[in-house]
Amino acid sequence: MVRHSRSNVLWAMKETGLIPVFYNGDFEVARQIMTACADGGARCIEFTNRGDRAIQVFTRLTEYRDVHRPDIMLGTGSVCDAPTAAGYIGAGADFVVGPLLDEETAILCNKRKIPYSPGCGSLTEIHQAHALGVEICKIFPAKEVGGPAFIKAVMGPCPWAELMPTGGVLPTRESLTEWFQAGVACVGMGSKLITSDLIAAQNYPAITKKVKEAIELIKEIRG
Repeated sequence: MVRHSRSNVLWAMKETGLIPVFYNGDFEVARQIMTACADGGARCIEFTNRGDRAIQVFTRLTEYRDVHRPDIMLGTGSVCDAPTAAGYIGAGADFVVGPLLDEETAILCNKRKIPYSPGCGSLTEIHQAHALGVEICKIFPAKEVGGPAFIKAVMGPCPWAELMPTGGVLPTRESLTEWFQAGVACVGMGSKLITSDLIAAQNYPAITKKVKEAIELIKEIRG
């Protein structure tokens, strides 16, 4: 059973504006990354389903979270089908993110009141996602489908759309300004935020610092 309600997760995504995205097959490293992101102010953190038996690491993360960091809203990403989503929901996922729109996954998450953010690359896919109960659509790969200009184009005829670009978002003032001025609800950020060199050096305080700086930039940009 999820720890955080659908409404609270969606509110936290939009209020914070940043969802750090990562994968690591080593539980201890993954735990340190998750904690570092939370210490930097991230409330929603996405652990991607990218490696063999990734769900086992995720399960240990939710068990740790439940005892030591109940404030963390931990979700899963790179989910392409309903059976995979069901496994992660059973393991305690607070939200589900995918690189594509899958109807069965949308229906499953809706039944369980789990936020689902599918990857969309067109206005038609965003419209289909809305019909399936999706509140925040992931725009992926955000840079390749048109970047901030695509967001602006969507928000013209559909100002009610809430969009989360992932892929091509940088933790810089220039990049974040472009995306948020275009009208995004929040952004997902992975390797540009949680860099491989910091992980290799086990420099988790630096990850905390980068997350905190990105969130502060977003607040400043929003005014």
